[in-house]
Amino acid sequence: MSAEQRRREIVRSARKAGSVDVTELSARLGVAKETVRRDLRALEDHGLVRRTHGGAYPVESAGFETTLDFRTTMHVPEKRRIAEAAAQLLGDAETVFIDEGFTPQLIAECLPHDRPLTVVTASLVTAGALALAERTTVLLLGGRLRSGTLATVDHWTTRMLSGFVIDLAFIGANGISREHGLTTPDPAVGEVKAQAVRAARRRVFAGNHTKFGASSFCRFAHVTDLETIVTSTLLPAPEAHRYSLLGPQIIRV
Repeated sequence: MSAEQRRREIVRSARKAGSVDVTELSARLGVAKETVRRDLRALEDHGLVRRTHGGAYPVESAGFETTLDFRTTMHVPEKRRIAEAAAQLLGDAETVFIDEGFTPQLIAECLPHDRPLTVVTASLVTAGALALAERTTVLLLGGRLRSGTLATVDHWTTRMLSGFVIDLAFIGANGISREHGLTTPDPAVGEVKAQAVRAARRRVFAGNHTKFGASSFCRFAHVTDLETIVTSTLLPAPEAHRYSLLGPQIIRV
């Protein structure tokens, strides 16, 4: 097996399983661990994986995106902590945009039900989760439904969203970096997110530590557009400080 074939197999395995382990790859591919580590460094340089201690996980790109079902199985306790902290930032907002994705869905579930609130979302899952909250009005954005995320996109979605002025937007992303900003693999999804950023007075990004330093195909916002970033203590404090220098408050939970 050539280096190119080996690296294609590593990417395929990472995308299928959600992560790969150096020891396991070394045994399965019949090469030394240092060879696998070199492969992972090369793949990271090309933006296909992010290395971890002892392995790597895939980076979402124009050719690869995880499904909502898969996201509900990864880093769940961390995402719940982040969601609870993000919901505490509601303040006096009366209108809220909830992005597609699992962490935004968890934020929606943490919102208070004892006050009037209007929630705008493209996510069918989030809309369903809030449907029985008596004092919450849910506005579901129409459009083409993406099967992997159960969220709507395209011009129907952005046109409806462009007519709103929203107090607070809870934004998710497939990656966030100081150089490239907030990114997502699909241009249609990026357009919806960009419109939400334009429509909102306040913008909060909520995401787990694996999002940081990653970049995908379509940029829809800059770090400077954010009021607050909510993540976990798994993002090192020095790195969090570097993001804070660009403007947003950083909350690590």
